[in-house]
Amino acid sequence: MSPRLDESRTDQATSTPPPNRTDTRTAGISGPAAEGARAATAERPLAGTAATPDTAERPEGVGESLSGLPEIPPYDEVAPLDARALSKTLFERLESLEEGTHEYAYVRNTLVELNLALVKFAASRFRSRSEPMEDIIQVGTIGLIKAIDRFELSRGVEFPTFAMPTIVGEIKRFFRDTSWSVRVPRRLQELRLDLAKAGDELAQKFDRAPTVAELAERLGISNEEVVEGMAASNAYTASSLDAQPEEDDSEGALADRIGYEDHGLEGIEYVESLKPLIAELPPRDRKILSLRFVANMTQSEIGEELGISQMHVSRLLSRTLVKLRKGLTLEE
Repeated sequence: MSPRLDESRTDQATSTPPPNRTDTRTAGISGPAAEGARAATAERPLAGTAATPDTAERPEGVGESLSGLPEIPPYDEVAPLDARALSKTLFERLESLEEGTHEYAYVRNTLVELNLALVKFAASRFRSRSEPMEDIIQVGTIGLIKAIDRFELSRGVEFPTFAMPTIVGEIKRFFRDTSWSVRVPRRLQELRLDLAKAGDELAQKFDRAPTVAELAERLGISNEEVVEGMAASNAYTASSLDAQPEEDDSEGALADRIGYEDHGLEGIEYVESLKPLIAELPPRDRKILSLRFVANMTQSEIGEELGISQMHVSRLLSRTLVKLRKGLTLEE
């Protein structure tokens, strides 16, 4: 790219430009970018004429402090090398502007538009994911903006080299925080990745799936942690209950294989808690409980069975129930 693209335009105002004068707004830009730039500037006067494109094409409020910047062709027609050179010029000007001003916002937004190709390139690496590509590009653009705010020319690093890790990291953070079906701690998310990597390496080494002990030895963790990481990996994706089975699967959809709800399970905790308390009761009290709540006999029928009055059965049953209730309360 020609160095003149980075120079300020200092031509004096004239009514008619000289025949052999070179338009510095497109100098040094080649290929489709040059054609787009010339087409965009063909109907505009050069800098220094009655209508200056530096102020005519910029948002209201952008002052004369940007008068030395080169004209920016359509963003989608700027070649990568031209975009890099233009970005360097804009970064130099950005350092001299005060944050919060219209000029600063204009230069910053122009840098974002010029370098959106970096975001699209980074997003293409994740095209196989289930998230829409538009969402991935939006997240990557956030990373690009962060990279622009942190970049310093004095470090001597090219901007694409500096920005790409930030963009990719922002996209990976998006998948880490949103793509899990069930939210799990970050420690388990990272452990899942380590297990997957170690599992692939050991599978190639042994020509079989590695055991829990082999994975634990490879990662230097306990067997329990390996099992926990494997269980957490099941939360990454969830299958739909209405998903159709494989062609060779004759069992039908998953929803058809789910068992019915057993309402008797609701009281299983109380039954298990009552068992030791009932075992401590006298034989006659256990007999009365069995006849009343298992055989569903009335108090009169129980009295006839045991040879006692109905009133006596009622008193014994009430005393037993109070004792059991008190035992459950103490356990809780």
